[in-house]
Amino acid sequence: MFKWFQALMPREDRFFVLFNRHAETLVAGANALRELLNGGPGVRDAALRVMDLENQADAIARDVLLLTRRSFITPFDRGDIKDLINTLDDAIDQMQKTAKAVLLFEVDTLEPEMSEMGDHIVRAAKLTIEAVGLLGSVRDSAPRLNQITEEIVRLEDDADTLNDKGIKALFMRHRDGNAMGYIIGVEIFDHLEKVMDRFEDVANRISGVVIEHM
Repeated sequence: MFKWFQALMPREDRFFVLFNRHAETLVAGANALRELLNGGPGVRDAALRVMDLENQADAIARDVLLLTRRSFITPFDRGDIKDLINTLDDAIDQMQKTAKAVLLFEVDTLEPEMSEMGDHIVRAAKLTIEAVGLLGSVRDSAPRLNQITEEIVRLEDDADTLNDKGIKALFMRHRDGNAMGYIIGVEIFDHLEKVMDRFEDVANRISGVVIEHM
């Protein structure tokens, strides 16, 4: 009954504008994080860009939650809206935590597998912005949305493999000497893995929205 009533009411398109703006910060944040993972003298500037983008994303998330409270009719369930914007925000929050760890430990040389995980993060962010752009026509876009979410899950699985490979290589390199280098490297790998985990959460949330509207 609610869906029928909802279909008769004017749609609140500002939600989709805000979702898209937030997803744009994810792509920009992922690109800055990927640049950071190149190491070298550009690490600090790239990390600061990630942090600035995270602040922008927080402001957009607050706008979404405020609009949810103020809107009589929402494009889909209020709980789904809140969960989606929170999972989107969690992804860039985790990017910020990664950048902070790199700055805290003054790391300027990153592992090859970290760069590869960064490539996966950029790809997941680009898929996410595509998926978010399709949410305004969920039923018509359901096949593509399902493809996108499945691809993000595959990227997360691949990132897990890269994480294991990178930690093993790190251990082999440091097992006879620099224990602190190993510990710091493991922490950065853990943060990167969690970024991909958050993108998988986004994919699962979008899948839930699709199911609700089919």
